[in-house]
Amino acid sequence: MLTYNTHLKRLKLPEYGRNIQQMVDYCVGIPDREERTVCAYSIIASMGNLFPELRDNPDYTHQLWDHLAIMSDFQLDIDYPCEVIRPENLVSRPEPIKYSLSRIDYRHYGKHIEDMIRKACEMEEGEEKDALIRFIANHMKKLMLAVNPDGVDDIKIFKDLAYYSHGAIRLNPATCKLREFVAAPAPSNNSKKKKKK
Repeated sequence: MLTYNTHLKRLKLPEYGRNIQQMVDYCVGIPDREERTVCAYSIIASMGNLFPELRDNPDYTHQLWDHLAIMSDFQLDIDYPCEVIRPENLVSRPEPIKYSLSRIDYRHYGKHIEDMIRKACEMEEGEEKDALIRFIANHMKKLMLAVNPDGVDDIKIFKDLAYYSHGAIRLNPATCKLREFVAAPAPSNNSKKKKKK
């Protein structure tokens, strides 16, 4: 009767294959520690030959020793050349990332626009502040056009800017004109191929 891989012991790291796993199992069973260590080094060399493209990685050999320890189920008692991974580190989970879930009034503008408007309100009066406010207003118009491609009225942007700044920034539609943004034309694939003569 044929023996199928599905009937055999499950591999800890299948990418190395069953032959390497059998070599590791044999190495664990060697009674002499010095001979076991020599055998482990030869297994590492064989493992390295399976993935030669990863040799440029500075942690490559350390990773191989970690994999050897995992494949031996941490039963391989040898003189490791580096500190190998411990069983408890295999199941460790990373710390959850804390996201700031602050409320955004108009999501199409995003959080950065709110921060920029707050920063502009804190600045001293002058050309730099005026330039920043014009930049913010034009950028708000561009962001609004992304969700409303039919067109955006400058007065709507000025109202939103006044709302975000709690009335501190008020632009006059008669004196302040925002840029007119034109959608870029779609690239055409009508390039004619030259006929060979």
